[in-house]
Amino acid sequence: MSDSRRHAYTTSAGDRPAVPEPSYDERARTLVHLASVGALSTHSAKQPGFPFGSVMPYALDDLGRPIFLVSSMAMHTQNLEANLRASLLVTQQGAEKDPLGAGRVTLVGETRKAPPEETRELYLARHENARYWVDFEDFSFYRMEVVDVYFVGGFGVMGWVAADGYGAATADPLVDAAQRIIEHMNTDHEKSLITLTRVHAGLEASSAQMTAVDRLGFHVRAKTGEGMKGARIGFSEEVRSAEDARRVLVEMVRRAEAES
Repeated sequence: MSDSRRHAYTTSAGDRPAVPEPSYDERARTLVHLASVGALSTHSAKQPGFPFGSVMPYALDDLGRPIFLVSSMAMHTQNLEANLRASLLVTQQGAEKDPLGAGRVTLVGETRKAPPEETRELYLARHENARYWVDFEDFSFYRMEVVDVYFVGGFGVMGWVAADGYGAATADPLVDAAQRIIEHMNTDHEKSLITLTRVHAGLEASSAQMTAVDRLGFHVRAKTGEGMKGARIGFSEEVRSAEDARRVLVEMVRRAEAES
């Protein structure tokens, strides 16, 4: 079984050391945790050999297995009854701004009916509005047994993740606060991001935006004299909460300004 706590590394320009970041296992699990809707691809029963795509709300169980609530009248349900193999594509929030540079995960697995006592409350906790139709006779819960995972973290960052590694991983501790941290830094502290980018990434930037953040560091997209460039900046210590992130960022900015 793969170790979800192992670190991946982002290479740095020049003689700067590589910056640690969460493993693909953890990043895939985090991305799937953040979203609640994906694109489900099933095998078309009407047109054998062709994939059939559907917009699909989902919830997750403790092993990261997607749970669906579907009607027997839906084409994707009929497809699953004929062939239980399917995939679920989940994309990073805000991906429409830079779809090829954003993260995405494809879960591949076998999808079959699941007991409501194991799935109902998990699904309704994620999709409260489903209470209006969850008890209709034609609706049932299905669950994907993940057999493989493909993760893409942006340009040049991609790879297969073993199903057991994905299942054993946990979402990043900042997962529910990340978007607030990113918006706050980009809206109120761009000058600080420019300073951090210069000191820690060696990039002279006229503007810099935080694009992602996790327990080990964050990514920035900087406008330089040579065009747009991306960089990974590591935290001075691992953070486990939004409060930790704020404290560490304030200290890093203070030190970076002193070095400038």
